[in-house]
Amino acid sequence: MSTMKFCRECNNILYPKEDKERKTLLYACRNCDHQEIAENNCVYRNEVHHSVAERTQVLNDVASDPTLPRTKAVRCAKCNHGEAVFFQATARGEEGMTLFFVCCAPNCNHRWRD
Repeated sequence: MSTMKFCRECNNILYPKEDKERKTLLYACRNCDHQEIAENNCVYRNEVHHSVAERTQVLNDVASDPTLPRTKAVRCAKCNHGEAVFFQATARGEEGMTLFFVCCAPNCNHRWRD
């Protein structure tokens, strides 16, 4: 069973990261420099796929999720609101991770990527 890990420095979520030089798995914070060696090299990967009709509800859930980090460093291009939730995910048809933002303004939930 996999559990989420949180940074001891800033309480942000720790993400798995490969240390290619030492050939080991780390958990690293994207908010500060904190890293720790994983207890084992297995990583749980949650792959949830949604149909187009479900995506509107997903965005509402993301914008109101208290566990996701928030930022006031970017403004929404649609409504100019100054707070957004951000998360990293794989963009459909692309390799690697992309940083996504969802506006936290009520009735907006505009999504954009960095």
